[in-house]
Amino acid sequence: MRTFSKRALAAPAALVAVGMVLSACGSRADGADTAAANGTSCVDTSGDTIKVGSLNSLSGTMAISEVTVRDSIALAVEQINAEGGVLGKQIQVVGEDGASEPTVFAEKAEKLISADCVAAVFGGWTSSSRKAMLPIFEDHNSLLYYPVQYEGLESSPNIFYSGATTNQQIVPALDYLEEQGVTSLYLVGSDYVFPQTANRIIKAYAEANGIEIKGEDYTPLGSTDFSTIVNKVRTADADAVFNTLNGDSNVAFFREYRNVGLTAEEMPVVSVSIAEEEVGGIGVQNIEGQLTAWNYYQTVDSPENTTFVEAYKAKYGENKPTSDPMEAAYTSVWLWKNTVEKAGSFDVEDVKENAGGVSFDAPEGTVTIDGENNHITKTARIGEIRGDGLIHTVWDSGDPIEPDPYLEGYDWAQGLGS
Repeated sequence: MRTFSKRALAAPAALVAVGMVLSACGSRADGADTAAANGTSCVDTSGDTIKVGSLNSLSGTMAISEVTVRDSIALAVEQINAEGGVLGKQIQVVGEDGASEPTVFAEKAEKLISADCVAAVFGGWTSSSRKAMLPIFEDHNSLLYYPVQYEGLESSPNIFYSGATTNQQIVPALDYLEEQGVTSLYLVGSDYVFPQTANRIIKAYAEANGIEIKGEDYTPLGSTDFSTIVNKVRTADADAVFNTLNGDSNVAFFREYRNVGLTAEEMPVVSVSIAEEEVGGIGVQNIEGQLTAWNYYQTVDSPENTTFVEAYKAKYGENKPTSDPMEAAYTSVWLWKNTVEKAGSFDVEDVKENAGGVSFDAPEGTVTIDGENNHITKTARIGEIRGDGLIHTVWDSGDPIEPDPYLEGYDWAQGLGS
Protein backbone atom coordinates (compact mmCIF):
# COMPACT_ATOMS: atom_id res chain seq x y z
CA MET A 1 0.00 0.00 0.00
CA ARG A 2 1.35 3.43 -0.89
CA THR A 3 2.00 5.74 2.05
CA PHE A 4 1.18 8.95 0.24
CA SER A 5 0.08 12.18 1.91
CA LYS A 6 -3.38 12.31 3.44
CA ARG A 7 -4.22 15.19 1.15
CA ALA A 8 -3.15 13.17 -1.87
CA LEU A 9 -5.25 10.20 -0.83
CA ALA A 10 -8.25 12.47 -0.40
CA ALA A 11 -8.12 13.68 -4.02
CA PRO A 12 -11.47 13.04 -5.74
CA ALA A 13 -11.37 9.74 -7.61
CA ALA A 14 -13.46 11.22 -10.38
CA LEU A 15 -10.83 13.87 -11.09
CA VAL A 16 -8.12 11.23 -11.39
CA ALA A 17 -10.30 9.11 -13.63
CA VAL A 18 -11.08 12.05 -15.93
CA GLY A 19 -7.37 12.86 -16.11
CA MET A 20 -6.59 9.29 -17.11
CA VAL A 21 -9.18 9.22 -19.87
CA LEU A 22 -8.34 12.57 -21.41
CA SER A 23 -4.57 12.43 -21.12
CA ALA A 24 -4.37 8.85 -22.33
CA CYS A 25 -5.58 9.96 -25.73
CA GLY A 26 -2.14 11.49 -26.20
CA SER A 27 -3.12 14.87 -27.62
CA ARG A 28 -4.58 18.23 -26.72
CA ALA A 29 -8.36 18.13 -27.01
CA ASP A 30 -9.85 21.64 -26.77
CA GLY A 31 -6.81 23.80 -26.08
CA ALA A 32 -4.95 24.83 -22.93
CA ASP A 33 -7.55 27.25 -21.59
CA THR A 34 -10.43 24.79 -21.86
CA ALA A 35 -8.36 21.95 -20.41
CA ALA A 36 -7.24 24.09 -17.48
CA ALA A 37 -10.79 25.22 -16.82
CA ASN A 38 -11.95 21.60 -16.72
CA GLY A 39 -9.05 20.56 -14.48
CA THR A 40 -7.73 18.14 -17.11
CA SER A 41 -4.36 17.72 -18.79
CA CYS A 42 -3.50 19.92 -21.76
CA VAL A 43 -0.21 18.15 -22.52
CA ASP A 44 0.23 17.97 -26.28
CA THR A 45 1.87 14.78 -27.53
CA SER A 46 0.76 15.14 -31.16
CA GLY A 47 3.97 16.73 -32.45
CA ASP A 48 7.65 15.88 -32.45
CA THR A 49 8.41 17.72 -29.19
CA ILE A 50 7.30 17.36 -25.57
CA LYS A 51 7.44 20.24 -23.10
CA VAL A 52 8.77 20.05 -19.53
CA GLY A 53 9.15 22.77 -16.93
CA SER A 54 12.28 23.93 -15.10
CA LEU A 55 11.30 25.90 -11.99
CA ASN A 56 14.19 27.25 -9.93
CA SER A 57 15.15 30.37 -7.99
CA LEU A 58 17.19 32.46 -10.40
CA SER A 59 16.90 35.51 -8.15
CA GLY A 60 16.70 36.12 -4.41
CA THR A 61 18.48 34.48 -1.49
CA MET A 62 18.30 30.94 -2.92
CA ALA A 63 19.79 31.80 -6.33
CA ILE A 64 23.28 30.98 -4.97
CA SER A 65 22.13 27.35 -4.81
CA GLU A 66 19.46 26.96 -7.49
CA VAL A 67 21.02 28.39 -10.66
CA THR A 68 23.27 25.34 -10.91
CA VAL A 69 20.21 23.08 -10.58
CA ARG A 70 18.66 24.84 -13.57
CA ASP A 71 21.90 24.29 -15.49
CA SER A 72 22.06 20.57 -14.72
CA ILE A 73 18.46 20.08 -15.87
CA ALA A 74 19.40 21.72 -19.17
CA LEU A 75 22.44 19.43 -19.50
CA ALA A 76 20.32 16.29 -18.98
CA VAL A 77 17.79 17.48 -21.56
CA GLU A 78 20.55 18.24 -24.06
CA GLN A 79 22.05 14.77 -23.63
CA ILE A 80 18.70 13.01 -23.88
CA ASN A 81 17.80 14.96 -27.00
CA ALA A 82 21.16 14.06 -28.54
CA GLU A 83 20.29 10.39 -28.00
CA GLY A 84 16.95 10.73 -29.76
CA GLY A 85 14.75 12.22 -27.06
CA VAL A 86 11.94 10.49 -25.20
CA LEU A 87 9.66 8.13 -27.15
CA GLY A 88 11.07 9.75 -30.28
CA LYS A 89 10.21 13.30 -29.18
CA GLN A 90 12.67 16.10 -28.46
CA ILE A 91 12.31 17.71 -25.03
CA GLN A 92 11.54 21.43 -24.98
CA VAL A 93 12.26 23.18 -21.65
CA VAL A 94 10.06 26.01 -20.39
CA GLY A 95 12.05 27.82 -17.69
CA GLU A 96 10.63 29.88 -14.83
CA ASP A 97 12.09 31.79 -11.86
CA GLY A 98 10.67 30.91 -8.44
CA ALA A 99 12.42 34.02 -7.07
CA SER A 100 13.07 32.37 -3.67
CA GLU A 101 9.40 32.87 -2.72
CA PRO A 102 7.01 29.94 -2.08
CA THR A 103 4.03 31.90 -3.42
CA VAL A 104 5.90 32.57 -6.66
CA PHE A 105 6.75 28.87 -6.98
CA ALA A 106 3.05 28.04 -6.65
CA GLU A 107 2.07 30.66 -9.25
CA LYS A 108 4.72 29.51 -11.72
CA ALA A 109 3.81 25.85 -11.20
CA GLU A 110 0.20 26.70 -12.05
CA LYS A 111 1.39 28.50 -15.20
CA LEU A 112 3.62 25.67 -16.33
CA ILE A 113 0.85 23.10 -15.91
CA SER A 114 -2.17 25.07 -17.14
CA ALA A 115 -0.75 27.48 -19.72
CA ASP A 116 2.48 25.88 -20.91
CA CYS A 117 1.05 22.35 -20.76
CA VAL A 118 4.26 20.66 -19.61
CA ALA A 119 4.43 16.90 -19.09
CA ALA A 120 6.50 17.25 -15.89
CA VAL A 121 8.22 19.94 -13.84
CA PHE A 122 11.75 19.69 -12.42
CA GLY A 123 12.74 22.00 -9.57
CA GLY A 124 12.06 23.56 -6.22
CA TRP A 125 14.56 23.75 -3.36
CA THR A 126 13.22 24.86 0.01
CA SER A 127 10.57 22.73 1.67
CA SER A 128 8.39 25.82 1.80
CA SER A 129 8.51 26.00 -2.00
CA ARG A 130 7.72 22.29 -2.30
CA LYS A 131 4.80 22.46 0.11
CA ALA A 132 3.43 25.50 -1.72
CA MET A 133 3.54 23.56 -5.01
CA LEU A 134 2.28 20.20 -3.72
CA PRO A 135 -1.47 21.00 -3.85
CA ILE A 136 -1.07 22.48 -7.34
CA PHE A 137 0.40 19.25 -8.68
CA GLU A 138 -2.10 17.06 -6.84
CA ASP A 139 -5.11 19.14 -7.92
CA HIS A 140 -4.01 19.02 -11.57
CA ASN A 141 -2.70 15.44 -11.33
CA SER A 142 0.65 16.59 -12.73
CA LEU A 143 4.22 15.56 -11.91
CA LEU A 144 6.93 17.38 -9.95
CA TYR A 145 10.47 16.00 -9.69
CA TYR A 146 11.96 17.54 -6.52
CA PRO A 147 15.78 17.27 -6.36
CA VAL A 148 16.80 18.40 -2.86
CA GLN A 149 17.33 16.61 0.45
CA TYR A 150 14.51 17.40 2.82
CA GLU A 151 13.02 16.70 6.26
CA GLY A 152 10.96 13.65 5.28
CA LEU A 153 7.54 12.87 6.81
CA GLU A 154 5.91 13.38 3.41
CA SER A 155 5.05 11.52 0.23
CA SER A 156 2.77 12.36 -2.65
CA PRO A 157 1.70 10.38 -5.72
CA ASN A 158 2.46 13.49 -7.79
CA ILE A 159 5.98 14.20 -6.49
CA PHE A 160 9.12 12.16 -7.14
CA TYR A 161 11.77 12.93 -4.52
CA SER A 162 15.24 12.46 -6.05
CA GLY A 163 17.06 14.11 -3.13
CA ALA A 164 17.63 12.36 0.19
CA THR A 165 14.99 11.83 2.81
CA THR A 166 15.95 11.89 6.49
CA ASN A 167 17.21 8.32 6.88
CA GLN A 168 19.53 8.83 3.90
CA GLN A 169 21.24 12.02 5.14
CA ILE A 170 20.45 13.36 8.61
CA VAL A 171 20.32 10.03 10.45
CA PRO A 172 23.61 8.80 8.90
CA ALA A 173 25.20 12.16 9.84
CA LEU A 174 24.08 11.72 13.43
CA ASP A 175 25.33 8.13 13.46
CA TYR A 176 28.70 9.36 12.19
CA LEU A 177 28.94 12.06 14.86
CA GLU A 178 28.06 9.58 17.60
CA GLU A 179 30.75 7.19 16.31
CA GLN A 180 33.23 10.09 16.51
CA GLY A 181 32.41 10.54 20.19
CA VAL A 182 30.12 13.58 19.95
CA THR A 183 27.94 13.86 23.07
CA SER A 184 26.54 17.38 22.64
CA LEU A 185 25.21 19.47 19.74
CA TYR A 186 24.16 23.04 19.02
CA LEU A 187 21.44 23.43 16.36
CA VAL A 188 21.43 26.39 13.96
CA GLY A 189 18.93 26.76 11.14
CA SER A 190 16.87 28.99 8.90
CA ASP A 191 13.39 29.74 10.21
CA TYR A 192 11.16 27.61 7.97
CA VAL A 193 9.87 24.09 7.46
CA PHE A 194 13.00 22.04 6.76
CA PRO A 195 15.23 23.19 9.66
CA GLN A 196 12.41 23.12 12.20
CA THR A 197 11.27 19.61 11.26
CA ALA A 198 14.84 18.33 10.83
CA ASN A 199 15.70 19.58 14.31
CA ARG A 200 12.66 17.84 15.81
CA ILE A 201 14.07 14.63 14.35
CA ILE A 202 17.59 15.44 15.55
CA LYS A 203 16.31 16.10 19.10
CA ALA A 204 14.41 12.80 19.13
CA TYR A 205 17.57 10.98 17.99
CA ALA A 206 19.65 12.84 20.58
CA GLU A 207 17.32 11.94 23.42
CA ALA A 208 17.41 8.27 22.46
CA ASN A 209 21.20 8.23 22.11
CA GLY A 210 22.34 10.29 25.09
CA ILE A 211 23.36 13.39 23.13
CA GLU A 212 22.79 16.75 24.84
CA ILE A 213 21.31 19.64 22.84
CA LYS A 214 23.05 22.74 24.20
CA GLY A 215 21.13 25.28 22.15
CA GLU A 216 18.79 25.78 19.20
CA ASP A 217 18.53 28.97 17.16
CA TYR A 218 16.70 30.00 13.99
CA THR A 219 17.11 33.04 11.79
CA PRO A 220 14.99 34.30 8.87
CA LEU A 221 15.86 32.89 5.46
CA GLY A 222 18.34 35.31 3.92
CA SER A 223 19.54 36.69 7.26
CA THR A 224 23.12 38.00 7.31
CA ASP A 225 23.60 38.98 10.98
CA PHE A 226 25.01 36.07 12.97
CA SER A 227 26.98 37.84 15.69
CA THR A 228 24.52 36.94 18.47
CA ILE A 229 23.96 33.34 17.38
CA VAL A 230 27.65 32.60 16.86
CA ASN A 231 28.52 34.03 20.28
CA LYS A 232 25.86 31.79 21.82
CA VAL A 233 27.36 28.83 19.99
CA ARG A 234 30.84 29.71 21.23
CA THR A 235 29.83 30.01 24.87
CA ALA A 236 27.69 26.84 24.78
CA ASP A 237 30.85 24.81 24.09
CA ALA A 238 29.11 21.92 22.31
CA ASP A 239 31.09 19.12 20.71
CA ALA A 240 29.69 20.04 17.29
CA VAL A 241 27.17 22.23 15.48
CA PHE A 242 24.43 20.79 13.25
CA ASN A 243 23.71 23.39 10.58
CA THR A 244 20.44 23.56 8.63
CA LEU A 245 20.84 27.11 7.31
CA ASN A 246 19.93 27.57 3.65
CA GLY A 247 21.04 29.90 0.89
CA ASP A 248 23.39 32.83 1.31
CA SER A 249 22.88 32.94 5.09
CA ASN A 250 25.65 30.34 5.20
CA VAL A 251 28.11 32.92 3.87
CA ALA A 252 27.51 35.26 6.81
CA PHE A 253 27.38 32.43 9.36
CA PHE A 254 30.72 30.86 8.48
CA ARG A 255 32.49 34.20 8.13
CA GLU A 256 31.31 35.16 11.62
CA TYR A 257 32.20 31.67 12.90
CA ARG A 258 35.77 32.20 11.75
CA ASN A 259 35.85 35.81 12.99
CA VAL A 260 35.26 34.71 16.60
CA GLY A 261 38.00 32.11 16.33
CA LEU A 262 35.90 28.95 16.09
CA THR A 263 37.52 26.21 14.01
CA ALA A 264 36.63 22.82 12.58
CA GLU A 265 39.13 21.25 14.98
CA GLU A 266 37.64 22.93 18.04
CA MET A 267 33.92 22.74 17.20
CA PRO A 268 33.14 21.15 13.82
CA VAL A 269 30.01 22.12 11.90
CA VAL A 270 28.05 19.49 9.99
CA SER A 271 26.00 21.10 7.22
CA VAL A 272 23.24 19.50 5.17
CA SER A 273 22.64 22.34 2.70
CA ILE A 274 26.17 23.40 1.73
CA ALA A 275 27.55 21.87 -1.44
CA GLU A 276 30.46 22.71 -3.73
CA GLU A 277 28.61 25.65 -5.28
CA GLU A 278 28.17 27.33 -1.88
CA VAL A 279 31.79 26.73 -0.80
CA GLY A 280 32.99 29.26 -3.37
CA GLY A 281 30.52 31.87 -2.16
CA ILE A 282 31.41 31.33 1.48
CA GLY A 283 35.14 31.35 0.80
CA VAL A 284 37.13 28.16 1.33
CA GLN A 285 39.27 29.93 3.93
CA ASN A 286 36.14 30.34 6.07
CA ILE A 287 34.96 26.74 5.86
CA GLU A 288 37.97 24.49 5.27
CA GLY A 289 37.84 21.37 7.43
CA GLN A 290 34.11 21.55 8.09
CA LEU A 291 31.84 18.59 7.37
CA THR A 292 28.85 18.02 5.13
CA ALA A 293 26.30 15.22 4.77
CA TRP A 294 25.09 14.47 1.25
CA ASN A 295 24.81 11.61 -1.24
CA TYR A 296 27.05 13.01 -3.99
CA TYR A 297 30.24 15.04 -4.29
CA GLN A 298 32.17 16.09 -7.37
CA THR A 299 35.01 13.88 -6.09
CA VAL A 300 32.98 10.62 -6.25
CA ASP A 301 35.21 8.13 -8.06
CA SER A 302 33.19 6.38 -10.77
CA PRO A 303 33.12 6.29 -14.58
CA GLU A 304 29.59 7.74 -14.58
CA ASN A 305 30.67 10.69 -12.45
CA THR A 306 33.79 11.34 -14.50
CA THR A 307 31.63 11.56 -17.63
CA PHE A 308 29.11 13.80 -15.85
CA VAL A 309 31.69 16.22 -14.45
CA GLU A 310 33.48 16.50 -17.80
CA ALA A 311 30.20 17.18 -19.62
CA TYR A 312 29.07 19.78 -17.09
CA LYS A 313 32.37 21.65 -17.15
CA ALA A 314 32.52 21.50 -20.94
CA LYS A 315 29.10 23.16 -21.11
CA TYR A 316 29.38 25.69 -18.27
CA GLY A 317 33.10 26.24 -17.65
CA GLU A 318 36.01 24.54 -15.92
CA ASN A 319 35.49 26.69 -12.83
CA LYS A 320 31.92 25.43 -12.32
CA PRO A 321 31.72 22.64 -9.71
CA THR A 322 29.14 19.90 -9.58
CA SER A 323 27.12 19.30 -6.40
CA ASP A 324 24.50 17.06 -4.80
CA PRO A 325 21.24 18.92 -5.57
CA MET A 326 22.15 19.59 -9.17
CA GLU A 327 23.26 15.97 -9.61
CA ALA A 328 19.91 14.84 -8.16
CA ALA A 329 18.10 17.19 -10.57
CA TYR A 330 20.14 15.82 -13.50
CA THR A 331 19.31 12.30 -12.33
CA SER A 332 15.61 13.08 -12.02
CA VAL A 333 15.34 14.03 -15.70
CA TRP A 334 16.84 10.68 -16.68
CA LEU A 335 14.54 8.85 -14.25
CA TRP A 336 11.54 10.58 -15.84
CA LYS A 337 12.78 9.56 -19.30
CA ASN A 338 13.34 5.96 -18.23
CA THR A 339 9.91 5.79 -16.58
CA VAL A 340 8.12 7.26 -19.60
CA GLU A 341 9.85 4.78 -21.86
CA LYS A 342 9.00 1.88 -19.54
CA ALA A 343 5.37 3.03 -19.56
CA GLY A 344 5.41 3.74 -23.29
CA SER A 345 3.40 6.85 -22.48
CA PHE A 346 3.61 10.43 -21.19
CA ASP A 347 0.30 9.99 -19.36
CA VAL A 348 0.66 10.83 -15.67
CA GLU A 349 -1.17 7.74 -14.46
CA ASP A 350 0.93 5.50 -16.68
CA VAL A 351 4.13 7.13 -15.40
CA LYS A 352 3.07 6.73 -11.76
CA GLU A 353 2.07 3.09 -12.24
CA ASN A 354 5.37 2.19 -13.93
CA ALA A 355 7.78 4.17 -11.73
CA GLY A 356 8.52 1.48 -9.17
CA GLY A 357 11.83 -0.26 -9.85
CA VAL A 358 13.01 2.21 -12.51
CA SER A 359 16.78 2.72 -12.16
CA PHE A 360 19.50 4.98 -13.49
CA ASP A 361 23.28 4.61 -13.25
CA ALA A 362 23.70 8.11 -11.83
CA PRO A 363 26.92 9.98 -11.04
CA GLU A 364 26.26 9.26 -7.34
CA GLY A 365 25.80 5.53 -8.04
CA THR A 366 22.85 3.46 -9.21
CA VAL A 367 19.54 4.78 -7.91
CA THR A 368 16.14 3.09 -8.03
CA ILE A 369 12.64 4.50 -7.54
CA ASP A 370 10.63 3.03 -4.66
CA GLY A 371 7.12 2.78 -6.07
CA GLU A 372 5.59 2.74 -2.58
CA ASN A 373 6.64 6.31 -1.72
CA ASN A 374 8.19 7.86 -4.88
CA HIS A 375 11.60 8.34 -3.23
CA ILE A 376 14.81 6.75 -4.51
CA THR A 377 17.62 4.68 -3.05
CA LYS A 378 20.66 6.80 -2.06
CA THR A 379 24.18 6.17 -0.76
CA ALA A 380 24.91 8.34 2.29
CA ARG A 381 28.23 10.22 2.34
CA ILE A 382 29.96 12.39 4.94
CA GLY A 383 32.41 14.80 3.35
CA GLU A 384 35.15 17.18 4.47
CA ILE A 385 35.64 20.55 2.76
CA ARG A 386 39.29 20.90 1.82
CA GLY A 387 41.58 23.63 0.56
CA ASP A 388 40.90 22.82 -3.09
CA GLY A 389 37.31 23.99 -2.57
CA LEU A 390 35.96 20.49 -3.10
CA ILE A 391 34.31 18.07 -0.70
CA HIS A 392 36.01 14.73 -0.13
CA THR A 393 34.26 11.65 1.26
CA VAL A 394 35.46 10.58 4.70
CA TRP A 395 32.69 8.00 5.24
CA ASP A 396 29.96 6.38 3.17
CA SER A 397 27.23 3.82 3.73
CA GLY A 398 28.64 1.42 1.16
CA ASP A 399 25.33 0.26 -0.28
CA PRO A 400 22.40 2.49 -1.26
CA ILE A 401 19.93 3.08 1.58
CA GLU A 402 16.25 2.33 0.99
CA PRO A 403 14.11 5.44 1.54
CA ASP A 404 12.13 5.59 4.80
CA PRO A 405 10.50 9.04 4.69
CA TYR A 406 8.34 8.43 7.77
CA LEU A 407 11.22 6.85 9.76
CA GLU A 408 9.08 3.78 10.37
CA GLY A 409 12.19 1.70 10.98
CA TYR A 410 13.32 3.74 14.01
CA ASP A 411 11.68 3.28 17.42
CA TRP A 412 12.87 6.70 18.62
CA ALA A 413 11.04 8.43 15.74
CA GLN A 414 7.56 7.14 16.57
CA GLY A 415 5.03 9.97 16.73
CA LEU A 416 7.15 12.47 14.79
CA GLY A 417 4.89 12.30 11.75
CA SER A 418 1.67 12.92 13.62
